[in-house]
Amino acid sequence: MTNPELRRQVINIYKELLNIGREYPLGYDYFRTRLHKAFSSQAHLDDDEQIRKGIARAEFVKKGIESLFPLLQTIVLN
Repeated sequence: MTNPELRRQVINIYKELLNIGREYPLGYDYFRTRLHKAFSSQAHLDDDEQIRKGIARAEFVKKGIESLFPLLQTIVLN
């Protein structure tokens, strides 16, 4: 069984990304489906270090999405 603290961190980053996805230019359903696939593909991880790396990768993706949103919105709207 995994560390409860890591589980909470994974759930929190998932929720944060879902919240960001509400404003995703290609639509929330598109974003949610892709996010679910990404997290589901890592559900088999049980090593704490690998889970931490996954959380760090999710944080990196979150920052990238937040920084690219204005550009994506401009491209999609024009």
